Amino acid sequence: MREAHPIETAVGMEHYVSDADGVGGRLRDEDRDFRVTELEQFGAEPLDADTGSYPHLVVRATLAGWDTNDFARRLSDALGISRERVSWAGTKDKHAVTTQLFSLRSVDPDDLPDVRGAEMTPVGRAGRAVQFGDLAGNEFAVVVRDPERPENADAIIEELRAFTGGDADADDGATTVGVPNYFGQQRFGSRRPVTHEVGLHVVREEWEAAVMAYVGNPYETEPEDTRRARRRVEEVAPDWDAALDALPRKLGFERAMVHELVENGGDAPADFRAALEALPTNLQRLLVNAAQSYAFNRMLSERLRRGLPFDRPVEGDVVAFAETVDGLTVPDTDRRQRVTAERVRTVERHCERGRAFVTAPLVGTETELADGEQGDVERAVLADLDLAPEDFDLPGEFDSSGTRRAILVRTDLELDRDPLTFEFSLPSGSYATVLLREFLKTDPLDVS
Repeated sequence: MREAHPIETAVGMEHYVSDADGVGGRLRDEDRDFRVTELEQFGAEPLDADTGSYPHLVVRATLAGWDTNDFARRLSDALGISRERVSWAGTKDKHAVTTQLFSLRSVDPDDLPDVRGAEMTPVGRAGRAVQFGDLAGNEFAVVVRDPERPENADAIIEELRAFTGGDADADDGATTVGVPNYFGQQRFGSRRPVTHEVGLHVVREEWEAAVMAYVGNPYETEPEDTRRARRRVEEVAPDWDAALDALPRKLGFERAMVHELVENGGDAPADFRAALEALPTNLQRLLVNAAQSYAFNRMLSERLRRGLPFDRPVEGDVVAFAETVDGLTVPDTDRRQRVTAERVRTVERHCERGRAFVTAPLVGTETELADGEQGDVERAVLADLDLAPEDFDLPGEFDSSGTRRAILVRTDLELDRDPLTFEFSLPSGSYATVLLREFLKTDPLDVS
């Protein structure tokens, strides 16, 4: 089994599925080389709908070179509103051209500002904000520049096809391939993959350690000026005034946290928790989500190492039955079944026909672990991380009841040769880079 790059191993992705050498090359030489279009499932009323009943303006935005959080902050600043009044369904990468929905509470279409690198079109009004569950999936068109071995793509496709159980080609000539449904590098920070480290401290209620892991903790792949600032914070803490002076303005979230410590004194656990709560609510949730995602990745890597199948269950697995959303077949994690010895073959047939998915947990307070060998995998990973489901009974945005997630993601892949271009669709929450890493097998910074 081919080992992953050390940066990937650090976030729990320990192996590749395919043994063939990669094609090499680079992603995102230009933003237009990585195009993402949301598959939406959000209904909006006409623009002239009553603003009392439908206070949220729904906007479709095409963004070039914008991280979603940064764009939301820029948009809220331009409108003079709180960032909490800007909502979206899916967070997208900065180095891409992305088309996605936003909702803006109590904003008039005529007030939309001009923002560099953004084209915004009002599409209607809604009675509630756009939320994560409103995203069915994403379509991708990704160009690989300067591949050294483009011919290797065929061998990799065959290995990924076999990983799905050897499905036939799709009706449109595409090939059905599959990979472990890992959380990609972006979930943890592409250049500074520490979000899960912060989240693990949060789950253990180590509030000061969580703050320092976020604000200090320099990482070798980030720019030198931010490394220098983080080292300075570690040197001067707990002199929070000096720490604030050390942080450049571009580290806005870090500055907000340290400012909270300046205001509160920064010498009690409650002060450090308040500093973390200075982050936007979606980022507070992301910290715990990253800890859950890291544990999930570790579980998938261990299942892969043990040679357990991903496309079909073994005794003790928990499966989720399928539903179809906007043409994508996705797991309905509210419809689950534990696979007994007597039911293995029956559930195998459901999985072969795309009617069910084997799952692993995103651990939370309501998590029930699997039985059998997969249960051994889940318990071993949690023991190694010193985690238990009850640890996620936390205050505010840090609380999580948990869920389960499919361990395999399939897609119909189309490949063009000149330039080398991959076109595919993935359900919400699955990462294009997890598929593309199998093809490039390069430094993750050339993929993420």
